[in-house]
Amino acid sequence: MQVSEAVPAFADAFPFESFNRMQREAMPAILESDANVVVSAPTASGKTALAELAICRTLEREGTALFLAPLRALTNEKEAEWERFEEMGYSVYVVTGERDLNPRRAERADILVMTPEKADSATRKHDTPRYEFITDVDCCVIDEVHLLDSDRRGAVLEVTLSRLRRLCDPRVVALSATMPNVDDVAEWLDAPDSNTFRFGDEYRPVPLHATVETYAHGENSFADKYRRLYRALDLAQPHVEDGGQALVFVSSRQDTVRAAEKARDVVAERDIEMGARGDYDFHVDAEDLRNDTLRQSVVDGVGFHHAGLSREDKNAVEAWFKAGKIQLLFSTSTLAWGVNLPARCVVIRDTKLHDPLEGEVDMSPLDVLQMLGRAGRPGYDDAGYAHVVCDGADAAKYRTLLQEGKEIESRLAGELDAHLNAEIALGTIGDVDDVMDWLETTFYYVRANSAPDRYSSGDSLRERVRDTLRSLVDDGFVVTEEGNLGLEATALGRLASKFYMRLDTAREFADLAERAADEDRPTVGEADILHAVAAAGEFDSVSARRDEREAVRAVLGAEGDDLDPGNRKVLAIIRASMDGTTPSELRSDAWVIRQNVLRLLAAQRAFLRELGSPAAANLACRVEARVEHGVGSDAVGLTAVEGVGSGRARKLAAEGFQTPEDLRAAGVSGLVDAGMSEGVAERLLENASGLPDPAFDWGAFPDEIRQGENEMCDVTVSNAGDGAVAHLAASVEGREMTSTRCYLGERSLPLGVFGADPDDHETLTYTVTVTFPELPLPPVSESRTVRVVE
Repeated sequence: MQVSEAVPAFADAFPFESFNRMQREAMPAILESDANVVVSAPTASGKTALAELAICRTLEREGTALFLAPLRALTNEKEAEWERFEEMGYSVYVVTGERDLNPRRAERADILVMTPEKADSATRKHDTPRYEFITDVDCCVIDEVHLLDSDRRGAVLEVTLSRLRRLCDPRVVALSATMPNVDDVAEWLDAPDSNTFRFGDEYRPVPLHATVETYAHGENSFADKYRRLYRALDLAQPHVEDGGQALVFVSSRQDTVRAAEKARDVVAERDIEMGARGDYDFHVDAEDLRNDTLRQSVVDGVGFHHAGLSREDKNAVEAWFKAGKIQLLFSTSTLAWGVNLPARCVVIRDTKLHDPLEGEVDMSPLDVLQMLGRAGRPGYDDAGYAHVVCDGADAAKYRTLLQEGKEIESRLAGELDAHLNAEIALGTIGDVDDVMDWLETTFYYVRANSAPDRYSSGDSLRERVRDTLRSLVDDGFVVTEEGNLGLEATALGRLASKFYMRLDTAREFADLAERAADEDRPTVGEADILHAVAAAGEFDSVSARRDEREAVRAVLGAEGDDLDPGNRKVLAIIRASMDGTTPSELRSDAWVIRQNVLRLLAAQRAFLRELGSPAAANLACRVEARVEHGVGSDAVGLTAVEGVGSGRARKLAAEGFQTPEDLRAAGVSGLVDAGMSEGVAERLLENASGLPDPAFDWGAFPDEIRQGENEMCDVTVSNAGDGAVAHLAASVEGREMTSTRCYLGERSLPLGVFGADPDDHETLTYTVTVTFPELPLPPVSESRTVRVVE
């Protein structure tokens, strides 16, 4: 069927002229029905066109379409691909965590592109002006719905879609690679039989021959990588020599580079003919690559691809692979999940990978099947060849996976408490009856009834949910209203939901905040804040290798001896990050761990602000800024100034600057003397002037007071800069007398001056302190001393 016949108004939205057999069979359900649709079809069979057809129908009805992409990298890819819709007058807007959200653009968008995690965040905040656009979605297209089975991300997709359906009930079009239990997904989404499609391998454009290959396993894991690499090259070589291409998947970004470097040597040793070597124009084009190693590699027909490459380099690699310039490409799993780069031969070299938070783990069966599905180039190859290289002990497992596929399971059971708490915090669940109604909207409920031998089901499933609810109440996350079945989240429950935390970690943070709020207990210090984060359950699976433990000891000394080795490694990474001096032995895991640490520090700051003390919240804010920017305590206040990052903060600190006040006092000339250009100095001074600048007016505060007398005074705190949330406290001899929280403009504090017994105090020191719980500025204080006379 010609595109121009099927959707004449949207013919320009498709990069081809006619639909294939699979697309034709599913088309009536998408274009002639309003019901939900579920399509299970082999990788590379053309499911993207079905997503675009669903979007076209939505646009034709002047509705808003939401496309959920499995990876953030793929949202950017869709933005580029769907310029075709932009050229037709429709607005495409990508919403990701790495971009500042423009609510007006999101509200006016015809096509929204998001990851499940961002959609989760948006639906949690749907009642705010910033995210209310999410309730206007008319059609939700889920790309790769089998992501439901992902250990880390499946539950997020499941609860997000259930929540979205409760909020605005959009039409749902779910697309998946081949899965045996497509009926379970269709039942969950209420897709009728007529709109549920199970396309088998006969619909693959290119037949697939998949095998499991073993290698001689040794005692050295480093040497094993090269044994697997040689095995992979053996499998790829016949296809490359025949003019075809091979795609080899490895476990990490670094491994793509190392494997490509070694493969170049092997290709040369084996004298394998590569067409790129004699292509002069290609060699000239390769000079524009930013990555030096990649530039040297691609001219020999060997390339690598990972998310850490610049966008320009990735685009070049993808274009050259499609054009056949690169014949042997090493990649991480990103290519398997979205970028349409099939190859005649696909080899999975690594079935295990190192996860900074989990240690060594098996590659997800979903990833394995997704990668293998990239074998075979439609229109070029008569067959695709896919191979899994693994240890002999795992061979049977992978052969079963290739023969039987992978049923999609719900991952909600393992995170039921956190997600149930989130729904109560959001108000989605308001009473006990709502709990069961919510449960019945989940894939977990459907799957439990479909496979009761693997899940609790029926009454036992309901009892499990009731037990989970009781534990939320017992642990202080939820309260029940007396006399009825109503449920309400506590401050603890709301904070845990807001920051996507494990509930055991939230409970620990709340306990620390209660310590900070208790005036009769020792003050919470920096070490307490760091220890609570490093000991968080989110890091329970972090492992520390032998060489890493030596580096940990060098950073910490005896600090954190009570922690497990993995958690102590986290503490060492935090401490090192605060000074910007992470040891080389810890760097491979440091980035991922640091991102999670920053998320937990932000959560801890909120816990301390709401449940603890302003001073502790301010301290957590300064610790967070130090971890993010890698600066010492003397420079952290400078990071509050927009335009001051780690390098500039260290440079200014070396010149004696510590706070925004120091910058304001120096003026443009002083900052120029410190090494800033005049333009930068002017900009920094303007930004520093926008931060709060408290000043104290003690009025008629006495210098002395007679024993037994008292006098009431007012101390006025004014702010010459922009306003900010502040905590004002007045104390005498270190004991707090009065305090208030305000948005600082100008505020007076009443202060009682009492004449004590001179034998106890010849002088009394009164101090007024301004603390900013949401800014990494050190507290500002001023004191007056009063003599006590007889």
